[in-house]
Amino acid sequence: MTRLDLVRWQFDLTWSLFEIHLDALTDDDFLWVPAAVCWTVRIGSDGLWRPDWDENELDPVPVPTIGWISWHIGWWWSVALDHLHQRTVRERTDILWPGSGGSAMVWLRGLKDEYRALLDRLSDDDLDAAATFPWPGESDKTVAHTLAWLNAELMKNVAEVGQLRLIRAARAGL
Repeated sequence: MTRLDLVRWQFDLTWSLFEIHLDALTDDDFLWVPAAVCWTVRIGSDGLWRPDWDENELDPVPVPTIGWISWHIGWWWSVALDHLHQRTVRERTDILWPGSGGSAMVWLRGLKDEYRALLDRLSDDDLDAAATFPWPGESDKTVAHTLAWLNAELMKNVAEVGQLRLIRAARAGL
């Protein structure tokens, strides 16, 4: 097994766990507010959905909605793919939430397909190339580090979505 095979296996395992939660989510789950201090996605007067955001470390830390987490996954994944494909990198504010849970699932599944296609095109040697994301400035990190970070970040976000979905269902007595 090559290093790239291991990265693919880890990603496929993580994504299969995500599908368990995605298949159980309803549109209402995405905007359910789990706490008084919460980050979500909100529709603006222009009809576009933007996430709550603050550049400062907040105390207490806001609990995100599933909608916010889905935007967050879409944001970091889009930017990472921009870097890995050597495209113009989008700003955080350029990446909007698609407006419904169903649309968010389509968006995330599309990013999954783009990422999986990228993994299928890379060679094991490509993993040793210098990485430009998510580490700022000069770094000794490689594309392999970026892929490992992407998989770890997805695993963390999948766990967050799953926990929120389970808490909401338990509170609703479902």
